[in-house]
Amino acid sequence: MESSLRFRMSSSKFSPPEWNHDDLRRAVDAAGVAMWQWNVDTDGLAMDLRGYELWGVPPAEDLTFELLSEKIHPADRNRVREAFSATRSVTGSYEIDFRTLFGEDVRWISARGQGSDVGILRRAMTGIFIDITDRKQAEEGNELLAGEMSHRVKNLLAIASALTKITMRSSTSIEDMSKQLTQRLMALGRAHDLVRPLPRDQGKAALLGDLLTVLLSPYDDDGAFAGRIRVAVPRMGIGEAAATNLALVLHELATNSVKYGALSVETGTLDISGSLAGEDVQIDWTEHGGPEAVAPRNGDSYGSKLISQTIERQLGGSMQYDWLGTGLIVTILIKAARLAE
Repeated sequence: MESSLRFRMSSSKFSPPEWNHDDLRRAVDAAGVAMWQWNVDTDGLAMDLRGYELWGVPPAEDLTFELLSEKIHPADRNRVREAFSATRSVTGSYEIDFRTLFGEDVRWISARGQGSDVGILRRAMTGIFIDITDRKQAEEGNELLAGEMSHRVKNLLAIASALTKITMRSSTSIEDMSKQLTQRLMALGRAHDLVRPLPRDQGKAALLGDLLTVLLSPYDDDGAFAGRIRVAVPRMGIGEAAATNLALVLHELATNSVKYGALSVETGTLDISGSLAGEDVQIDWTEHGGPEAVAPRNGDSYGSKLISQTIERQLGGSMQYDWLGTGLIVTILIKAARLAE
């Protein structure tokens, strides 16, 4: 091993180049690195021109780390100050990432150097600053995407659980429950398929009329676009979050109609209409031709509480029930701004 190593070393014609100041400067500039020097006794801080540009401060002889730290984001300032003070006792290299304020923008900077006074000269520690804004934004974007995916999965599981409970109450057998639940989950899947970009004035997920029709298709004997369920609402967009919450409300109302209302008899019909009422969107659920609508004797059921909380807390709206001899009428008011979320 030693002889082989000596052979390679002795036979090698490579010799390291001698780097001059200009070569090093070009390499530093190419890497986007800013150099700094911090006097541990006076707190004086000096940087190269790239460093002053990176921090957005003019070159000054009286610059100190304490003054420069005022440019650090308030949420990171104390942490960075303590970290810099602790670097002298750190053995080996260190790296501190933090945010700085550059006008109205936020930048991410990484400070790197050697701790434990390694390489200290004339009581001054030397290190580098690197702009890592792009990397941090990419990481935040990935974290946001992961969080959004987790949120969506939890939402779908919550909806599936709620639909299962709703279906249990209206089913007469295991086979009936399996059929109803499959239809509702498929309808929910079709509703999520409607999520697509729309013109700016129409929201960002789907058209309200399309969403209502698809969501209610499992309850219509003749399919999604004909039969006993009729939908007539203004052409407007609905956001994905609002679509998810509105799905729970519609499934609960439809389930009650199948059990007790107009959809429980062959001659019953259901009309869903909509209109703009100031800053609100009004959706009217009107049943015809079914049994006389009677208010529950035992107060609000689980389903009633579920949809009331969904409308009030998630969509910033309200619901009103009118129990009439001709059928149930439900008036739903939703904030137009929340409907587009």
